Amino acid sequence: MGFISTLLSVIGFGFGIPLGLFLGFFMFIRNESRNIEEPVIRPIEVFDSSSWPDILPDIPLWVKSSDYERVDWLNVAIYDMWPYLNKALCNIIKSTAEPIFAEYIGKFQIQSIHFETLTLGTIPPAIHGLKVYDSNEKHLVLEPAVRFAGNTNIILVLKVFYLNIRVQLIDLQVSVAPRVILKPLVPTFPCFASIIVSLMEKPQVDFGLKLMGCDLMAIPGLHHFVQETIKRQVASLFLWPQTYEIPILDPSLGAAKKPVGLLHVKVLRAEKLLDMDLLSTSDPYVKLSLSGERLPAKKTSIKMNNLNPEWNEDFKLTVKDPQSQVLQIHVYDWEKVGRHDKLGMQLIPLKVLVPNERKEFAMNLLKNINPNDTDKKQRGKIMLDLTFVPFKEDYERTGSLVLQHSMNKSSVKRSESSNGYGAGLLFITVVGAEDVEGKHHTNPSALVVFRGEIKKTKTIKKTRDPTWEEEFQFMLDEAPINDVIYVEIISTKRLSFKFKESLGHVRINLADVVDNCRINEKFYLINSRNGVIHLDMRWTTA
Repeated sequence: MGFISTLLSVIGFGFGIPLGLFLGFFMFIRNESRNIEEPVIRPIEVFDSSSWPDILPDIPLWVKSSDYERVDWLNVAIYDMWPYLNKALCNIIKSTAEPIFAEYIGKFQIQSIHFETLTLGTIPPAIHGLKVYDSNEKHLVLEPAVRFAGNTNIILVLKVFYLNIRVQLIDLQVSVAPRVILKPLVPTFPCFASIIVSLMEKPQVDFGLKLMGCDLMAIPGLHHFVQETIKRQVASLFLWPQTYEIPILDPSLGAAKKPVGLLHVKVLRAEKLLDMDLLSTSDPYVKLSLSGERLPAKKTSIKMNNLNPEWNEDFKLTVKDPQSQVLQIHVYDWEKVGRHDKLGMQLIPLKVLVPNERKEFAMNLLKNINPNDTDKKQRGKIMLDLTFVPFKEDYERTGSLVLQHSMNKSSVKRSESSNGYGAGLLFITVVGAEDVEGKHHTNPSALVVFRGEIKKTKTIKKTRDPTWEEEFQFMLDEAPINDVIYVEIISTKRLSFKFKESLGHVRINLADVVDNCRINEKFYLINSRNGVIHLDMRWTTA
């Protein structure tokens, strides 16, 4: 009996499996309807709350968040350009990978490595939304939400001994949220000097990988391991605050160089100067200036009737490029009437100075710097002490505006001992104004008043939204922690009954500028209906 039951079960199993497959084929496949119906589109409010988790991930970001803009026009442009972008990107991948492949040829018995097929497919990436940050800085911050699910096909062939090993990558899918910063903005096409890219979150990456036709991703656990490894590697390189910079233009184009330090000059004395006066001796004084600067030259006091004057006077000059700038020294004979006579001159390249080290110079005065000049007349000597003091590290950071704000509030603040409330340079940049309007005329200019010193921007006629972009510097012996800066916008018009008219003013306590090193904000004007002024203020210590 046991033998018979076993035999029947084997026979039933042998006939049951084919019979089940045959019936299943006719019921579910052969009889499947060939008519494809249009999908039913229903408003989101008809779905119950339990269905939302399955629906919301597929909704574009411009629907879920008002911060993101819809950019269908950009997706259309990418679609039309994708055949050419695909070839360009593949060429970049090939040119980048070939030098890396060359390093492995000859190792591990590898005879050659090359791409047999390299294409990103016919389906372009899609931008599901674009966020643009409004900032007072001279850069543009974009955050696109990019998704790519293409029919990628990349075949890499490794020749080991006489065997060609093919590794195939297919069906690449990527979801990434990068931050793209175009900075600095310059008046030269394409109007930005570099592109800075970082990732705001770990990318989602999926793909198929075959080795000699076998699907490697079918190996249990390998698919998850590869995904997590790629996420970690990409995050270590590009996840914010890590950035990748792509230079486009020379950042110095259209942009003035920023000061990098102070040059301390002590004019000690001069010896055996020329006597240029007939009835008395010379009345010498010294003028100091740096090449490439339009600022007024620094002047010593006048030593009357003295051919061996002693000054012992200290001066500070702002240095922008210590490798190329030159200190220009001119000695003049003061005249009460007429042109001052030139006694001699000399040049000192700043590159010969070691930062934070004092160096004394005793130099013969020359008539000019022309090497072909045959005038060998002795014009005396001048002695000076020079010290170049670089500024401390600027605490402005590139990256997230949120981080920058938090740094301004906490980590950038320094104690009085570390800050060294000593000598430094105060920069006041009057960027522009908005909604300023006068009763009789609107020709705005800005006045900057600090410690009795008055600076004035150019006048822009007939506008309510002037843009100046003018920077003023104030060299100070100590930090202005108890000072206030006064900025007023005025309108002037010649041959008018109301020649001068105030359009508003603002007073700013500089203690916050010293503590935060920089404040770049817009301030509402007092005595103005809706006027706003944009100021960029920086304090840099030496």
